[in-house]
Amino acid sequence: MAFSVLTFSDISQIDPLIWDSAFNQKGGPCLKHHFLLCLEQSESVGGTTGWIPHHLGIKRDNQLIALLPGYIKTHSYGEYIFDHAWASAYAEHGFNYYPKWVNAIPFTPVTAQRIGWINGNTDWDALPQIIQCIKSTLYDNHCSSIHLLFTNDQEQQKLTQTPLLHRLSLQFEWQNQAYQDFDDFLAHCTSRKRRSIRKERNKIAQQHISIERLYGNDISPEHMRFFYDCYRVTYLKRSGHEGYLTPAFFEQLFEQFSEHVLLVLASKNGDYIAGSLFLFDEQQLYGRYWGALSEIDGLHFECCYYQGIEFAIKHGIQRFNPGTQGEHKILRGFAPTFCHSFHALALPDFERAVDDFLQREQLGVKQYKIQCDELLPYKQNTNT
Repeated sequence: MAFSVLTFSDISQIDPLIWDSAFNQKGGPCLKHHFLLCLEQSESVGGTTGWIPHHLGIKRDNQLIALLPGYIKTHSYGEYIFDHAWASAYAEHGFNYYPKWVNAIPFTPVTAQRIGWINGNTDWDALPQIIQCIKSTLYDNHCSSIHLLFTNDQEQQKLTQTPLLHRLSLQFEWQNQAYQDFDDFLAHCTSRKRRSIRKERNKIAQQHISIERLYGNDISPEHMRFFYDCYRVTYLKRSGHEGYLTPAFFEQLFEQFSEHVLLVLASKNGDYIAGSLFLFDEQQLYGRYWGALSEIDGLHFECCYYQGIEFAIKHGIQRFNPGTQGEHKILRGFAPTFCHSFHALALPDFERAVDDFLQREQLGVKQYKIQCDELLPYKQNTNT
């Protein structure tokens, strides 16, 4: 069998029906063709952003069998699997770490399908050959390395059998144990943690702050414009720039993707003051962006975590990933969950050094998870 790699510099070069069919089962809303198209058409990626679309198609004997979302990167921001130290090591030895290629969704650190099989015809036995073909193609294209980020469980099991380095990281995720409502969720927590969460939520109500959840046709252009202002202002405060995503992205997202968008807005005295944006499908809820025009203690937790939990319970959504990092999520019911990424570097000496680092890092990540598990608020013998 002969494998070859096709490259696409624009997601519009790929038939949306073929793409969405390949990622239909385990891709989630962020891997839909239209979501990636929004990123490109709004210029949130491409140009000088450091995220240059470079999607791959895998052919076997001239027959397309798989698709991978991908980007040529000229920096390491917006990925959430941190390799800045690797880039520094390259620079110290006079080598260029950039450009590199990542198989990922820009600014979206959530575990999901990363390899889309055409017509659902998986060929895991061919995966080592496919990965080798991808490596050769991208190395010939002057990429220093390849990175498959936040692969799902099935891919993780298969990718460990390929010539890639395995990296373990940790996120915090809430799982729905068929809760009837938020009080039922709290009933599974210890009394001390239950009181703490109720006190935190009551604090918001006592300040006469109103919260509303909007999705689908309930979202208006005015809601969209307000949320973008929150997003932009918050990024300016924290990072000194106006955020990765352009106004056009949010406009297109709300206009054409609203069936997958949940918007939580907080208001006081009739004026909106903060908001959080989520993406969702029938299986998962993804917390994505937060912004506030006023700093109010506890409002972030209410908008980004508790409202998300209530929404997931109401709609029977099984899992809620609120975004990367944040140990404060543990006490609010979000359990530590392993994330898996896979890497290859073109220079053998650096690849061996990174492999040694990752093996030592894994020991620390596993120990950290054990420590986090002990902090969860659930009663003993509650599986969450």
